[in-house]
This record gives sequence, C-alpha cells and structure tokens, in this order.
Amino acid sequence: MKRKNRHRGRKRTEEKKKKKKKTLQHLPHELIIQILLRLPVKSLTRFKCVCKSWFSVISDPHFANSHFQLSTATPTRRILLLSNKAPRLKTRSIDFEESLKHVYASPNLKFFNHPLFPYNQFSITLTSSCRGFIFFKCSSSLCLCNPSNGIHKQIPFSTFDSKSKLDANIFCYMYGFGYDQSKDDYLVVSMSIDTSLDGVSSHLEFFSLRANTWKEIEGTHFPYITVSGAPKVGSLIDGAIHWLAFRRDLDSTVIVAFDLMERELVEMSFPDYIDIELIDCDLWVFGEFLALWVMDMEDNDKVDIWVMKEYKVRSSWTKTLVLSIDVNSTGFFYPICCTKSGDIIGTDGHTQLLKYDDKGQVIEHYSYNKRGGSQLAMYTESLLSLPGDSEQA
Repeated sequence: MKRKNRHRGRKRTEEKKKKKKKTLQHLPHELIIQILLRLPVKSLTRFKCVCKSWFSVISDPHFANSHFQLSTATPTRRILLLSNKAPRLKTRSIDFEESLKHVYASPNLKFFNHPLFPYNQFSITLTSSCRGFIFFKCSSSLCLCNPSNGIHKQIPFSTFDSKSKLDANIFCYMYGFGYDQSKDDYLVVSMSIDTSLDGVSSHLEFFSLRANTWKEIEGTHFPYITVSGAPKVGSLIDGAIHWLAFRRDLDSTVIVAFDLMERELVEMSFPDYIDIELIDCDLWVFGEFLALWVMDMEDNDKVDIWVMKEYKVRSSWTKTLVLSIDVNSTGFFYPICCTKSGDIIGTDGHTQLLKYDDKGQVIEHYSYNKRGGSQLAMYTESLLSLPGDSEQA
C-alpha cells in the first residue's frame, strides 16, 4: 500500500513538473512579437529558421516597419565595401561602432554576381542609402538593394538619362534617393542638363517606386551646375535630398534641396563667409544635422567640419571640428558618417578608412584597397522591403 502511494506521489510530482515546464515554454503570441521587435536584424534573420510561425512573423512587412521604427533611436549602421576582384564581386560590411577592423561577410548580396551586374568596378557605382537600402548605378539600370535581407530591385534610367547614352550634349549631374513618409513611397531623383539647344535647359525627374514610373517636374527653371564629371549624389536629411551646386545666373554657391513630400525643388542660402570651390567640399549628415566638409586651401592638410545647427537658418552655420590629414596618406579626406559617440568615419578616397575622435585626431584606420579597386557606402540595418515588385537573393 505504501509503495502504491509512493508511486502515485512520484507520478503526481512528475506530472506537475511537466505541466510547469510546458507552461513556462508557452508565451502569448503578442509577447513573442514584442520580444522579437527588440532584437537586432542579424538575430532575426537567423530566427526565421526556428519555426513556421516565427518565419511568418519576421517576414511580415508590418513587423519590419515596426522593428525599424523602434530601432531608429539607436540604429545599427554599417559600411558596405564592394571589391571588384575578378571573377566575382565581393561584399563586406563593417560594424564601425565597434571597430573599423570588425569586418563581416555579406552573403545576401549574391545578386551582384548576376550577369546583369558586370564585375567591372566601372560598371557599378555605389551612391547613397535610406532606411537600409543602398542606391547604386550599373551599366544597364539604376538599382536598390537591402544588404540585410537581400531584397533588391532594378529601376530603368530616366528619359533624359537614357538619352545621354546617345547624345553627348545631355548628361545627368545630380542623383538622389529618399523616402516620402506621407505616401509610404521611395523616390529616386535625377536632374539632367541639355546643352544642345540655344542656351542650357535642365530637367528634374523623379521615379516613384509605388507608382513604378518616372515623372518630370515641368515649368521650372533650374540654373544649377556642378563641376565634377560624375553625377553628384545628394545628402538625405529632414525629409529632403540636398546637393551643393553653383548658380550660373548669380555666380554663387547654393544648397539645392528636393522636398520628398511636396515633391518640389527649393533653394537654401550658403554662408558667404566660407570661401570654397565645389571640388574641395561637399554636404554630408553629421548626427542629426546637415553638415559641410571643406578642404582648407591655405593649409591643405586640414579639413574643416561645418554644421547647420538650425535647419534652413543661414546664420546657424558653425565650425565644429578641424581634422588633421595624415601627410603620409593621399592628402585627402572626406567624411561618410559618425558613430553614436561622435567619432567621424571617412575615407582618403583610395586606400583606407579613418576614424577621428571629437578632438579631430585619428584614432583608428583600416586599409580596404590592398587587392584592387573598392567602393563603399554607409547603410542602416533593416528588414524592410520595397513597394511593388522586388526580388530576394
């Protein structure tokens, strides 16, 4: 009798343990989603393989958007390196918040080795990024890709950009890529110039990914030019794409901005107390501010960093840093982005990345061009997809 009672007691204890274990393993679906929303993209990509329900949740566009909104306060940003070492392109990303030497493979970018994307570095040009997508140009089209999930899409050249392949008098001189939050739409912006007519005519076009078509903004005069041969790429901040340009009619340097919500071109005054040439400076985004880097022409081993403390307020331009250029390098430096702690990441344009502290001194460098040509672009990790048709590598 005692043995039976003892046996029943053990059985009840085991059943209670099993029941407790089962209860602990089960979490409400809503709670699981909230936990997943707070995980990094790298982990979520792996966790798609845990079970079908997790795959469904993580693949949902609404989940991706919610995850991106939550992560915007402390985004995970990386620099993508694109090497043209034949016979295949190689991509690597760097977590520059930790160290420039923390280099990771980017296995999702296999589409770069597709026949549509020739491995020659002159056929692919990395430009800018927005919400995790990198905008680049290849020989046959414009393209967008998300290095975090492999989503990519090809975009046809605009009307005037296509004409430029046949007519030397027409060429594109400004590109930009950004997001219109009011319409949940991504826009690619292109400004072209036609010198074949009497005088010079400019054409402003934008491609809407939601509408899947190019549209020209007509009836407006654009008296702007740039001095570089390659198309100038705009800096995205405060819902607008910004370029540094020269007004032919006023003989002055200005900031041109394309408002992504209003879908119009506006002009911002440039501080007249900065004496520059367009080949020695450019706009960039420093933290949450529109900024400008300027090569010091009198002391060419220095780069001045100017920040617009109040957006669109001309008098708010302030010199915040002076960077010392290594005399043993190429004698050139332009910034790409900054870390959460305020360090500045940039490149000498040929061989290496450099990290400067908030005192303007080099604290780290990384050589990325040992075996051939390379390009780089900064992007934010995200799980986002694009409106309309897109593919996944």
